[in-house]
Amino acid sequence: MGLADASGPRDTQALLSATQAMELRRRDYHMERPLLNQEHLEELGRWGSAPRTRQWRTWLQCSHARARALLLQHLPVLVWLPRYPVRDWLLGDLLSGMSVAIMQLPQGLAYAFLAGLPPVFGLYSSFYPVFVYFLFGTSRHISVGTFAVMSVMVGSVTESLAPQTLNDSPINETTRDADPVQVASTLSVLVGLFQVGLGLIHFGFLVTYLSEPLVRGYTTAAAVQVFVSQLKYVFGLHLSSHSGPLSLIYTVLEVCRKLPQSKVGTVVTAAVAGVVLVVVKLLNDKLQRQLPMPIPGELLMLIGATGISYGIGLRDGSEVDVVGNISAGLVPPVAPNTQLFSKLVGSAFTIAVVGFAIAISLGKIFALRHGYRVDSNQELVALGLSNLIGGIFQCFPVSCSMSRSLVQESTGGNSQVAGAISSLFILLIIVKLGELFRDLPKAVLAAIVIVNLKGMLRQLSDVCSLWKANRADLLIWLVTFAATILLNMDLGLMVAVVFSLLLVVVRTQMPHYSILGQVPDTDIYRDVTEYSEAKEVPGVKVFRSSATVYFANADFYSDALKQRCGVDVDFLISQKKKLLKKREQLKLKQLQKEEKLQKQAGSLLSACLAPQQVGPGDKMEDATANGQEDSKAPDGSTLKALGLPQPDFHSLILDLGALSFVDTVCLKSLKNIFHDFREIEVEVYMAACHSPVVSQLEAGHFFDASITKKHLFASVHDAVTFALQHPRPVPDSPVSVTRL
Repeated sequence: MGLADASGPRDTQALLSATQAMELRRRDYHMERPLLNQEHLEELGRWGSAPRTRQWRTWLQCSHARARALLLQHLPVLVWLPRYPVRDWLLGDLLSGMSVAIMQLPQGLAYAFLAGLPPVFGLYSSFYPVFVYFLFGTSRHISVGTFAVMSVMVGSVTESLAPQTLNDSPINETTRDADPVQVASTLSVLVGLFQVGLGLIHFGFLVTYLSEPLVRGYTTAAAVQVFVSQLKYVFGLHLSSHSGPLSLIYTVLEVCRKLPQSKVGTVVTAAVAGVVLVVVKLLNDKLQRQLPMPIPGELLMLIGATGISYGIGLRDGSEVDVVGNISAGLVPPVAPNTQLFSKLVGSAFTIAVVGFAIAISLGKIFALRHGYRVDSNQELVALGLSNLIGGIFQCFPVSCSMSRSLVQESTGGNSQVAGAISSLFILLIIVKLGELFRDLPKAVLAAIVIVNLKGMLRQLSDVCSLWKANRADLLIWLVTFAATILLNMDLGLMVAVVFSLLLVVVRTQMPHYSILGQVPDTDIYRDVTEYSEAKEVPGVKVFRSSATVYFANADFYSDALKQRCGVDVDFLISQKKKLLKKREQLKLKQLQKEEKLQKQAGSLLSACLAPQQVGPGDKMEDATANGQEDSKAPDGSTLKALGLPQPDFHSLILDLGALSFVDTVCLKSLKNIFHDFREIEVEVYMAACHSPVVSQLEAGHFFDASITKKHLFASVHDAVTFALQHPRPVPDSPVSVTRL
């Protein structure tokens, strides 16, 4: 108790102090304060510690989410690799990767020669770009790497630029190859920059301007160029370097001229290798279902030819040329020669577009077949990074190969893990086994290239199929093929694209024009020349064009309309104007003659008779009587009053359902149609316009007092019904529409 009594007063005092403090805080909190204005609130929100922390946290969270989404978008391997079904797909990808690597090895060596480079750089181009595409690509089945069309395009560039830097001086093999390698690697970097840049700004649609006939004609012509470029290795000839327009023709002529200088051993080697490869490919096609994987004919040919060459010593002074030294190991990264950019920019852009067109077309085929989606913009970025990084490591530009892609799919490949496995196999060859192929005859590589052209050369049969299916596409194919053969690869593609776009314009200038008739007891209107049951509505003409109306075909549209209506509108308008002008002149002469006679009669009457007063009321009555007589007189400006033939219809309906846009020329053309047909007493209506077209008509101030939205109908049938219920009356004073 004593302790309690001793501590009680202190506890009570502390409690009172705490209560008073709380009361003061509550009083301060509820105390009336002046309201903060907007400035103070903004200041507090800007400088307050708690809101600022919250804003920074929100900003960091949003930035992190955006960065993560951007990373996943441009690095697809982070999306699909964690969900990779190892048990279901790994075995197939492993087998597929080995099969593709077996093909990649000989093709890499051969296509390097095609690009004018030492064979080891074909192996580099089969390793770096493939692994980069594994990280960034979205297609699961295409095989990225060396490709014949890309190699021949690179070869044309290296042949035209590399000799300019050699100065015709005797140099060793390493120095001789340095300049072509520098040109090819710099070209690859520039191609990659173009592709990455176009992909980042979402220009993947650019490839849509390369139609399928154009691409097939271009690749067929490129296959012919590849074939001709390998003839010097098949016959063992030393040819001059030709570049520019007609270079292919000059090369063929030189081969024919030097054919007697062919080396028999080289020809026999190429022929034997070619026959063996063809037989193996035929066996693969015939035994496709029985074999777990295709017979690696190209790899077996490499091993066999190298062994035979080493055994008989072809490298020591024989008439059969061999590959020569292949350096083992990887090369360090080398910066591109920026001084070459100005010379390579045109070729780089062409190679970038062609390489992407080939890759995306194959990628979409496989994606459609296996039920997944390929992002064209990301594919452009992935292919660009493959070429950009590959160029830094002295690779030449690559794309995807059709033959390897088909093998990758048919042998069980399910993802780009197969590509990664094939690239690692190529890496093993580069590091350890590449130097074993130094005795390989070049004629064998030429045979491999030529035999692999079989698929592209088969596209020559497109001529027959397109002749039956679509001759406009055939024309694109032939022009592309001829331009690429006669000109170089860059100019050929440019000519092909320009021609195909011009052909589209020409085809829109010659659409199908038709007069529509109604199918009985329906609201359906069809071309009366194609459907026997469709009948024209009496008094109404319905006109339709199968293409949009714009500056290139607006005049053709107006001419076709007047021709199909069966009325010479321009003749009637000109005759009407002439007759009205003639009538006005006659009226004027008659009035002048009457005034002259009145003056003579007035002078005679004033001389003979006393002047009579005429009141102003009499003059007003005479004027009123004359006005009433004039108003009762029929209008003399009608076709009937002028003695001109009248159209057999009172209403014209323009079916504008085919219009996707309108330009200023189209607006003027439509206004002139309204003016011309109203001059011959025919009312014009528009039907089936889409909402964007109506908005463009409004923006172009098409509607005014004379052409209102009452002349616009949702369907042809609505316009016909209105025209029949409201036939255009012959006006006393026609509404004038100014002709533009």
